[in-house]
Amino acid sequence: MNEALEGIPVFVAVAQEGGFRAAGKRLGVTGSAVSHALRRLEERLGVTLVRRTTRSVHLTEAGERFYAAVRPALEDLSAAVAEIGELAGEPGGVLRLHVAVSAESFLAGPVLADFLAAHPRVQLQLAVSDAGPDIVAGGYDAGIELGEVIDQDMVAVPVTGKMRLAVVGSPAYFARHPAPTHPRELVGHVCINWHATADAPPYRWEFTENGRDFSVAVEARVLCNDGAVNLRLARAGLGLTVAYAEQVAEDVARGTLVSVLEEFLPPFDGCYLYYPNRRHTSPALRALIDYLLESRRR
Repeated sequence: MNEALEGIPVFVAVAQEGGFRAAGKRLGVTGSAVSHALRRLEERLGVTLVRRTTRSVHLTEAGERFYAAVRPALEDLSAAVAEIGELAGEPGGVLRLHVAVSAESFLAGPVLADFLAAHPRVQLQLAVSDAGPDIVAGGYDAGIELGEVIDQDMVAVPVTGKMRLAVVGSPAYFARHPAPTHPRELVGHVCINWHATADAPPYRWEFTENGRDFSVAVEARVLCNDGAVNLRLARAGLGLTVAYAEQVAEDVARGTLVSVLEEFLPPFDGCYLYYPNRRHTSPALRALIDYLLESRRR
């Protein structure tokens, strides 16, 4: 039985991390040890699972099929072992989360720090990005994202309350340009826009008027995939940008940014923690879910 399983966790780590060195770092061994274990697995199976180049590794067709078959089983096995281990004490283990930048209150607020303080045996691996991945293929336990973009086959737990967008510019900018009174006037303004990745289309600014949703394709003087950069440019007086209201609340309170068009930007459902509906959920993820539900009840 041990021989049948030998090398499979190594292969899964290589598939998820995209390289021998990264997989070795995750497993606590050298990259050469990972390569050796993978080669033994390939010899035993009689197929090539990984295509090696000087710079990267890629799964072959056989590797893709094998990964799709063994990953869920390995996750269930790991979760079952962890559940038995938790009978002796606090939930523990590694919790891998992919968090959207929009979950500002989750990232910056006390919830995350308080959860880790309450569960000292949990180790958190956090990836923050607006490029929403396939959390299953990426090897994440769960993701945190706006509810409207989460697949319906996922289990979703509320993380934040209602959220709202804000269109903001600096006082220096408004000293040179009259503030817009309707979204259609944005065509006459200098705009700093956002897109999720370099290949993604620019964000169409979304508004609501008399219960009807509509969007505006602004002409961007700057297009960037980092909202923090856009806010710095807006503070410097370059133009208008769009952000989540909680991200700019302190700027608006201090007067470094001015919010406009608020009557066209009503609140909407916020962020949720989401994860696949599996038979086994890791104790660390279960502990986070319970903590979030209890926090909302409080």
